[in-house]
Amino acid sequence: MQKALALARNAEAQGEVPVGAIIVLDDQIIGQGWNQPIASQDATAHAEIVALRQACQTMQNYRLPGSEIYITLEPCMMCAGALVHARIARCIYATAEPKTGAAGSCIDAFALPNLNHRVECTANVLKEESSQLIKNFFRARR
Repeated sequence: MQKALALARNAEAQGEVPVGAIIVLDDQIIGQGWNQPIASQDATAHAEIVALRQACQTMQNYRLPGSEIYITLEPCMMCAGALVHARIARCIYATAEPKTGAAGSCIDAFALPNLNHRVECTANVLKEESSQLIKNFFRARR
């Protein structure tokens, strides 16, 4: 999660909402990303999607069974769906997103009964550090 927080700081330095993500398989980072929707003019360029794209290229596969994603913020509905489609085994995130979180805050996309894949989810890993980073970012923008 420390690596994901460092990536979130990259996003912040670029004026993006400070969210970072890494994807790990067999103790190796296979993908990483930070929020880039403003810079890339791409609404889908969330940290998780950027990390997924890189991990899929690294593994030469659109499915990433057995992998884990570490994210500094609870994934949104789009990102949760992408994690399911990529067959991510486990999602570990730092802090909840009460407005758009799709891992239990607003909706629990991972628990929808008709999905053919389940993503195990763990919350609140380095919660305070990630939460402060986001709070400070928005406080400075107001």
